[in-house]
Amino acid sequence: MLELFEVRVNSKALLVDAQTTVAVAILRAGILGFRRSASGECRGAFCGMGICAECRATVDGIPDRYTCQQLCQPGMVIETEKCPCGEAPQ
Repeated sequence: MLELFEVRVNSKALLVDAQTTVAVAILRAGILGFRRSASGECRGAFCGMGICAECRATVDGIPDRYTCQQLCQPGMVIETEKCPCGEAPQ
């Protein structure tokens, strides 16, 4: 059984395991829009393999990290941009 630990997504605490990508943690936090495009459109996880670059977010203070390619670590702080598509309906 995998051990759970806490990460923070836009200040929201979330329990994940070491096999959870940052993109999945963001989606589990109910966030659909990770960032804005140059024209202001909402962008989020698309290809899931690091090619499209739409899943970029700030991770532990480092901007533009490809979140679909990075695994969560204990205490990680993840920040997305505020996007017009906002959060998933509850």
